Amino acid sequence: MIRFEHVSFGYPNGETTIEDLSFHIQKGDFVALIGANGAGKSTISRLCNGLLRPLSGRVYLDGQDTLITPTSQLAKKAGFLFQNPDRQICENTVEAEIAFSMKVQGWPADKIRERVAAALETFDLQGDWFPFNRSRGERQRIALAGVLACEPELLILDEPTTGLDYLECIRIMDHIKMLNLEKKITVLMVSHDMELVQDYAGRVLVLSGGKLLGDGPVKEIMKNEPLLRQARVLPAQIPSLALAFGDRFADVFTIREMYEAICREKGRGICRAGREKE
Repeated sequence: MIRFEHVSFGYPNGETTIEDLSFHIQKGDFVALIGANGAGKSTISRLCNGLLRPLSGRVYLDGQDTLITPTSQLAKKAGFLFQNPDRQICENTVEAEIAFSMKVQGWPADKIRERVAAALETFDLQGDWFPFNRSRGERQRIALAGVLACEPELLILDEPTTGLDYLECIRIMDHIKMLNLEKKITVLMVSHDMELVQDYAGRVLVLSGGKLLGDGPVKEIMKNEPLLRQARVLPAQIPSLALAFGDRFADVFTIREMYEAICREKGRGICRAGREKE
């Protein structure tokens, strides 16, 4: 779905943010980009859909070279959810906002009405709302609804849960994961939240200074302390605690797994009783 071949990129001020970067994301993958601020994560996400063009090397989106393919054509395959929804929302009603991208892409009017109605129901939105006076979580849902209404094959998420409370975060991410699993939408997520990465991503790309330090399954990356330290990233809390407990906790990544592992170690009856109550 996405292929980077020896890609380098720098901004007009002379700063090089990506250097000789190569990787391949298959259709249907859920991949997280992690790294410290300035590692190049947001730059990579914008290179994927042609918002930025490489200075050298090639970026391919579903086989299309972003250097020679119009951004308008790439936009039909790739939906982009910005970190700040206020940079994305441009219409005065939720209904018009959801319909906006479909109109730009030339969708038939009846199909637009159908997709808008479905999006309003899915994300619990009202079509006549004025988007800019809604809550932060509602504005993020509005922006996501507009992106997903176009049925993209690739969904790019730039810090999608910033400013959201826990329930809003789970609601949005559960829906995205469902689309990934059931409709095979490819997801590329930029995130500093390692709990979010562990819960939803299947694969992680670790970046530092515009270079790829690591690439592997999320569980493998979360237990690689030297790699995460080099990238200046803290692991998720449960894997970090499991590492401190030693080899017998090597397969522990979630609260449930930690609970079960402690029960095995302690052999306490209260643990068995807790499982029965559940």
